[in-house]
Amino acid sequence: MELYRIKTINRIAPEGLALFGPNYQVGPDVANPHGIVVRSDQLDIDDYPELLAVARAGAGVNNITVDKATKQGICIFNTPGANANAVAELLFAMLGVEMRHIHQGVEFCKELAGLDDAAISQAVESRKATFRGVELAGKNLGVVGVGKIGAMVANGGVQRQMQVVAFDPSPALENIHTLSYDVKLSRNLGSVLQQAEIVSIHVPLNKKTHGLVNREFIAQMQPGATLINFSRGEIVEDAAVLAALDAGKLDGYITDFPNHLNLAHPRVLTSPHLGASTEESEENCACLAVSEIKDYLEYGTISRSVNFPTVESIPSGSCHARLIMINRDIPGMIGFASNIIGSNGINIASYLNESNGFIGYNIIDVESPIPLDVIAQIEAHPDVIRTRIMSCHN
Repeated sequence: MELYRIKTINRIAPEGLALFGPNYQVGPDVANPHGIVVRSDQLDIDDYPELLAVARAGAGVNNITVDKATKQGICIFNTPGANANAVAELLFAMLGVEMRHIHQGVEFCKELAGLDDAAISQAVESRKATFRGVELAGKNLGVVGVGKIGAMVANGGVQRQMQVVAFDPSPALENIHTLSYDVKLSRNLGSVLQQAEIVSIHVPLNKKTHGLVNREFIAQMQPGATLINFSRGEIVEDAAVLAALDAGKLDGYITDFPNHLNLAHPRVLTSPHLGASTEESEENCACLAVSEIKDYLEYGTISRSVNFPTVESIPSGSCHARLIMINRDIPGMIGFASNIIGSNGINIASYLNESNGFIGYNIIDVESPIPLDVIAQIEAHPDVIRTRIMSCHN
């Protein structure tokens, strides 16, 4: 039975790591790993020459050099949805704090320490109107991005009797199907921004979304609106938001990403990147990340990868060995591999191919051993990125 080396980076919940079996060497000091489980640290895959896969215990993968990984045939996984409830709960807690000025009221109460009850009562009665807020019920909530978290936030708005409108440029049906019937879907981002008194951003960080919330974005929002960012800090141009707050265009900004610009502004409410920081979320993310990387290393199957297509296949009883071929997504690769295998007298029990427009991923189950010279013939093709061989009887 092959021994797999797994390096852990950051604290990974022990409930997840316990899912690795006896044929895994796991820990933060593991050298030259086959797999890595990471949370938030920056990771350059060039540092690990034998790396096959990385599982990010969280949704965003901007801390991983994904483009490099794809070119080298390294599969990158994430755990979308595993922390969705934690993020949504924190978002509504922070929104409630902002709309009711709870944080300012708490600080005021702390200032009353040392007074007698009569003085405290008099101070409270004279100042409580200062902290008068507004209720969420009846407010218009705009949700930009309807992934796992965005869908949960949209439904949470409905549960709080808000009027919810959502927009996603590339919606996944599995997420859309979870939406409440009371959530209105818009085909136009501008329409959402113009309607919403509260705008919540839930998009992944990539080249298209970096700096998405800029001066032009804010100009489309209602005067006096509140902006929420629990996605990634780089999605928002802080200078544009602070200028809008100073001009009265925005009433408030709530974010999970404090920085030197936004921390000092009185209309910005920040939390220290706590979105996924719950015991339940960390356990869910770790368990999902471990199951993803185990399935990939042991069977070559893929689910929830950000750079490889989804491919799931259980070896049949006639399978002796499983060949994985990772190639650039070009025509003719299935025929190429089949011809080489067949011309060497090896019978193919099953052939599964999936692609995502960049990567072609092939699971080829064969009924006899595959000689090394056959693998060498396949790897000699200029568009083959990587191959792997595993026993069907692990």
